[in-house]
Amino acid sequence: MAISALASFFGPQINIPSDVKTNVEMLLRWIHFLAGITWIGLLYFFNLVNAPLMKELDATTKGKVMPALMTRALWWFRMSAVVTVLAGLAYWGNIVGADAHNGGGSVGAVMGSFFLIWTIVWGILYACLIPGKGIFDNGAFIGAVYAVAVAVAAWLFLSWNNHGWESSRLLSIGIGGGIGWVMLLNVWGVIWRIQKRLIQWTQDNATNGTPMPDKAKAMARQAFLASRANAFLSVVMLFFMGAASHYPLFGR
Repeated sequence: MAISALASFFGPQINIPSDVKTNVEMLLRWIHFLAGITWIGLLYFFNLVNAPLMKELDATTKGKVMPALMTRALWWFRMSAVVTVLAGLAYWGNIVGADAHNGGGSVGAVMGSFFLIWTIVWGILYACLIPGKGIFDNGAFIGAVYAVAVAVAAWLFLSWNNHGWESSRLLSIGIGGGIGWVMLLNVWGVIWRIQKRLIQWTQDNATNGTPMPDKAKAMARQAFLASRANAFLSVVMLFFMGAASHYPLFGR
């Protein structure tokens, strides 16, 4: 008995799966987690630390700090966003494919509804940021619009994919991943598009004394609202991603 226990202590049972599918799925999840931590971590840094700090800096200091800091941070921010979403879509695609195969459903219908619904949601939400004045400059109003749009989109996605063969994991990731898709489009279509111009203008102002364009303030506000919206959306997204494997809500 003692020898058996000692052998077990020095020789633990380690069984690495030999099939390719299991290892590929684990690799995709691992990449998804690493990139996602980087993306969301930087998102929280921007909203909780960087935004308040920049308000306290004078123009000269901001001109020195912002270009160097934001150029590096935003590179990691947008690249990690892309890797997170691509790895997540590849992993989810395996789930959709398995469910469709087992239930006689259509992979194309699920993937098509995903991209159609959540891309339209992003377009609607972006349209709300464009005016930049009146009620469309109010963070609470923008937040309410986002909440309603996401809730309606989730309902549409569930209703569209309600044939009985879709697993709770498929549907939960379809919602969480859809929110992630909206966030990715915000990163590249709003935040980065604006920030790269703000960085250049700030640097020119500090180096050459070039006045900041009149539209800089409105653009900075637009980028801020998109970033703040992403921060709140990430909370909902993470719930549905975690619920996929641990909190069955939908389907079978």
